[in-house]
Amino acid sequence: EAVEAALAGGAVLVQYREKSIDTARRLEEAMALRMLCRKYQVPLLINDDVELCLAVGADGVHLGRTDGSLQQARARLGESAIIGATCHDSLAFAAEAASRGASYLAFGAMYPSDTKPGTSSAALQTLTDARRFGLPVVAIGGLSIDNAAPVIAAGADCVAVISHLWSAADIAARARDFTHLF
Repeated sequence: EAVEAALAGGAVLVQYREKSIDTARRLEEAMALRMLCRKYQVPLLINDDVELCLAVGADGVHLGRTDGSLQQARARLGESAIIGATCHDSLAFAAEAASRGASYLAFGAMYPSDTKPGTSSAALQTLTDARRFGLPVVAIGGLSIDNAAPVIAAGADCVAVISHLWSAADIAARARDFTHLF
């Protein structure tokens, strides 16, 4: 229900991030999300799991720096798959990811994050500098309605939001608030 509210509010992409080792549960949840995303014509990405992406027919994966090879993911998923790469605050890693088949580059944490405490922070200038790779730039980490505007102004094409969206009393309205920032 929460994901559908976010989609109704204008979310442009959904990422399934379940870290459980319960394979059957992950498959069931990811399949349900794929069907929901299809209804709204919004891509579904699977976090860190190329095989689950293939099993449910998701639109792509998001890979952290230690979650597997971008080149292997591209080979398994095909040219049309969306493959995101976490770059943290490293333009050098972003250059490597861009050359190895990433579809977009994610930087952050932009602000302290309860979801990933202790993650190194990325400067706003990093988002600006990352524009040179010619790929969409995604800002992650600690983002809210109150602090996303400077990130967007610095060059983020998209903001990844967890806590500030899911904790809203009206998720659809909060999603709409984010879309209006763009």
